[in-house]
Amino acid sequence: MYLAAPRREVVHILQRDETMIDRIGPTRRPAGGARGFHNWRSLLFMHWCVPVEQLRPLVPDELELDLYEDKAYVGVVPFAMEGVRARWWPAQLAFSFLETNVRTYVHHRGRPGVYFLSLEAEHRPAVWAARRFWGLPYHHAAMTMRADGDDVHYESVRSGSRVKHEVDYRVGATLGPSRPGTLEHFFLERYLLFVERGGHIYSGQVYHTPYPAHAAEVLQISDELIAAAGIDGVQGQPEFAHYSPGVDVEIFDLQRVNNGDVQE
Repeated sequence: MYLAAPRREVVHILQRDETMIDRIGPTRRPAGGARGFHNWRSLLFMHWCVPVEQLRPLVPDELELDLYEDKAYVGVVPFAMEGVRARWWPAQLAFSFLETNVRTYVHHRGRPGVYFLSLEAEHRPAVWAARRFWGLPYHHAAMTMRADGDDVHYESVRSGSRVKHEVDYRVGATLGPSRPGTLEHFFLERYLLFVERGGHIYSGQVYHTPYPAHAAEVLQISDELIAAAGIDGVQGQPEFAHYSPGVDVEIFDLQRVNNGDVQE
């Protein structure tokens, strides 16, 4: 069982480029009020190792690939979004919908986070808002999720292009919160996203308690999202799969990154 570290100590990992990466700092809640709130539920984290030279052209030059033991990974994460609302929006009128993201891992001057290669959602207003105000590469899709005990079926078909993702999986044993330095922590505990808008890099932060992690068994998968994002040759079962029943999330404003710092 993976247990949380007994105290929130700063954990750094030295990569080949000799950049010290702070894995704990981004997990702390930012000062001030949140911009919005989400509840992320029934998350399946699937990961494949991909060649650095294939991934590097898909990521802005200002961002460095974040590697685990010198390996780069692409992840596909299907899940359910519940209680989605802005700070000023009444909780009883919050939205719920399914979402799937294709992501890789990056850092900017030692601040680690996620870079999204694509995102699917079945809620058209949410897709429009995320593209318009956050600059994220969202696509509308028809999506379904069905659970039968520990077995889950999830399917997504992108509107227009018909790019499809379909997976059947089984939730496994409880692993608990991930310890800093482990592969599970590297994949799951990501609190920053980076996005390029108008030639500038912006970061956005979320805050939540650590994911309660489970093992997961992928029973069958058919994925076209990774290829559609520009990565060839990724086929078959993921090398790693994890599940979490979910976390409640606070969303904070995008901020422009400038020379390693953040501008308000």
